Amino acid sequence: MNEHTWAGVRERVLALAAAPDTVDVFGRSGHRFALEAPLTAEELADLESSAGVTLPEDYRAFLLQVGAGGAGPAYGLFPVRRVQGRWRWEGDGADLADLARLAEPFPPLGPDPEEVEALLTERPEEEDFEDIEVFDTATEAWDERWDALMWAGDRTAGAVVICHLGCAYREWLVVSGPERGRMWADSRVDDIDLAPLLDERGAAVTFTRWYLGWLEQAEQAVAAAATTATATATAAAAAR
Repeated sequence: MNEHTWAGVRERVLALAAAPDTVDVFGRSGHRFALEAPLTAEELADLESSAGVTLPEDYRAFLLQVGAGGAGPAYGLFPVRRVQGRWRWEGDGADLADLARLAEPFPPLGPDPEEVEALLTERPEEEDFEDIEVFDTATEAWDERWDALMWAGDRTAGAVVICHLGCAYREWLVVSGPERGRMWADSRVDDIDLAPLLDERGAAVTFTRWYLGWLEQAEQAVAAAATTATATATAAAAAR
């Protein structure tokens, strides 16, 4: 990664905090364009030693130059903090990641699609049951099978949750294995397996593209709002 990738990014993000609340940037109410302080080199070394893995180069550079978390896509970038001597990512669903397994290769291939589809066809439907208690029992049994298939810790070894989009949709950063440095979407709440984030050309989205893409869109929204406000004020003045 170019060492200048993150130059000035912290300042650009913090500058957005002055934008009026009316500017339409999804999730800004969650982070308010605030950033945590960057990690020191010693803190990063301690984090990686604790995790047993070297983080992707662009993400570790972000932690050192921009911040340990805060403003970012959707409701923000989950901060990584040392709490009572232990490092952890904090945010809605961050605990889904098994920090003891970050050095294991992330498995890009999930459950067999045919097995997933077969299990979905067996999901109990309330209208098929005359007794609600029997339906509840059948649903609990099916949920156990589904969780074992889709939510097992093996599915997300080698990755950390770093963003929440609301309604239990999340995004992961892969830190080990062939997918290292790439972003993955988690829509399992809708019974859809994890899938890589892809750009308009179908290329995998790295942490850098993910974050800078959000920043550019946020800046464009703020600039557009400012232009509209200026035009409105000018028209009002001319009408007087």
